[in-house]
Parts: sequence; structure tokens; C-alpha cells
Amino acid sequence: MSEILARPPFDPELVPFLVASEEQGRPSLTNDMLPFMRRLGSTLDELDERLHSRGLERRSVTAPGSGGEPISLAVIQRIGRTGTAPCFYAIHGGGMMFGHHLGNLDSYDDWLLHHDVVLISVDYRLAPEHPDPVPVEDCYAGLLWTAAHAEELGIDADRIVLVGQSAGGGLAAGTALLARDRGGPAVRAQILVSPMLDDRDVTVSTRQIDGVGVADRSLTRFAWDAYLGGRAGTTDVSVYAAPSRATDLSGLPATYIDCGSNEVFRDETVAFAGRLWEAGVPAELHVWPGAFHGFTSLVPDATVSRTAVAALARWTDRLLGEAGPGPAA
Repeated sequence: MSEILARPPFDPELVPFLVASEEQGRPSLTNDMLPFMRRLGSTLDELDERLHSRGLERRSVTAPGSGGEPISLAVIQRIGRTGTAPCFYAIHGGGMMFGHHLGNLDSYDDWLLHHDVVLISVDYRLAPEHPDPVPVEDCYAGLLWTAAHAEELGIDADRIVLVGQSAGGGLAAGTALLARDRGGPAVRAQILVSPMLDDRDVTVSTRQIDGVGVADRSLTRFAWDAYLGGRAGTTDVSVYAAPSRATDLSGLPATYIDCGSNEVFRDETVAFAGRLWEAGVPAELHVWPGAFHGFTSLVPDATVSRTAVAALARWTDRLLGEAGPGPAA
């Protein structure tokens, strides 16, 4: 552990979760733990039953990923939906190493799935078995397939929104950059929740959140090493792998971006928002006081969690109910 720096206090409603976590011990992440951390945690039948109880249905499709290798996409929508709907293209978190594209789907309930939208979740391949650029290229390939099959999917190809949390937020930002630079599908907006954007480990927040909180400095270092194969922090890293390295963010879509004040990704998130504004991109930034990484899922009933979800819901309501904030001209 590095030197202990002063840091903002944790929100009192979140502290009991941290205390309980510390009492259980903080295991060091190893490659041997990854198979367990990649499990869905329920059977597909159980998942579908929960979705049906909320008026939703799921199906899976196969698309070509990076290099033409097949990847799966989950299509989730209201039961019996017809017509054309906006598409939210979701990229799951987990440090590019773990997580599941069908995990944590109920986190979309309070801000998205009450709208008549199609949620498409991409099962990108994971590091370290599939290091950079495979995960982000899988995400981009899935986006290409989704836009090309818009009619079949019942979506509006002009209303595709990228959504990602944590590592998924970084992959979403990288996917948006790929779409811009390769003349790919038009992306209507992007939602980056506590995004993992910078491999260089040089910010104040990386040093503050070291051995404390959730997803601390040691975990993110492990993740970047798994993803970049030892290139982390060197000059041999692309902007698509680590979007914080991008110096030109012009032409990116309207962005909702947030984080907690007490998480390792805070400073890179704030800096990325600043560069979006500098490039003329409409962006809404929130830094939630006293919040650690993943707080809305881990302590959903805390006031700060409910406030954060409500802010995202208001932004999404505006996006879907009006012309919306719109992409940069």
C-alpha cells in the first residue's frame, strides 16, 4: 500500500457496507479467482423468470466479433413489443476480466426499462485470455452488427445509446471513439457510469483509494495489466483501450458521466468530462459525495444512491422524451 492521503469522508449510509466488507477481509485478486467471478449466479431459467415478472423477455443472437469470431448479444425488451424503439447497447463491467453480460440487469429498472426500449447486452471476450484490443473490438463489432440488423431487431439505428459501468464505461467510450474514427454507426448518446478510462495510475484519486473502498488501486492495476499485457502506463497504449489518452474528443455523442468522490476513477472521470466540454460535446457530470465505486448497486437504498439513479433517470427521460441533448455538431 502506498502512502495514506487525506480523502473525503465516506457517506454515513455507505459506511456499514465498508465496515462489513473489511471484517470479511480484502483478498488479493488472482487469475484463479476469475472463473468464479465470471459466473452469472443464477440459471437462465431463473433469470428469464425474473425478467418475465417485470414484463420483459430475453433472447440471444450471435454476431461476428473481433476477427470474425462469434460473440453473443442478449436482446431484452418488453414482452410483445412491436414497432421501432431506441436501442441501449450495454457493456458490462468487471475490469475487462470478469462480470457477465446478463448480470445485474435489474440495475436498469429504475432509469431505463420502464421506457419502451430495446436493451442489447454484448458478451465481449475477457482478458487476460483475450487482451486488448479484443474486448473493445468485440464491442465495436457487436455495435456494427446491431446497426446493420436494426430492422430485424426492431430498433431505430439513429437512436443507439452506448451504456457502460466501470470497465464497461471505458469500453463504451472506446467504442464511441472507434465509431467516430472509422465512420461507423451513429451513436446518439453515451452513458458512462464510474468509467475506467486511464491506465497510467497517476491521479490523486488512485492514491487516495488504495487499500480502502471498493475497486481500489491494486485491483485496477491488476485489471490494466491483464488487459494490456504489461503495456499499462507505457506509450504503447491506444486511445481505444484507455480513452483518457485521447486528446481530441470532438464529434463524440452527448454524454452522461458520473462517479463517486471516493473512488479510484474520480479524477479521470472529471478530466474526461472537462475534455468533452473543451471539444464542444454536451456532457452532464455528477460526482456523488462520499460514494465509493458501485454504490448504487451495493447499497441501493442509501439516499445518495437513490439520488444518483434519479439524476440518470431524468437525463434519460429527456433523451427519450424530447429531441434530447444531441450529439455535437
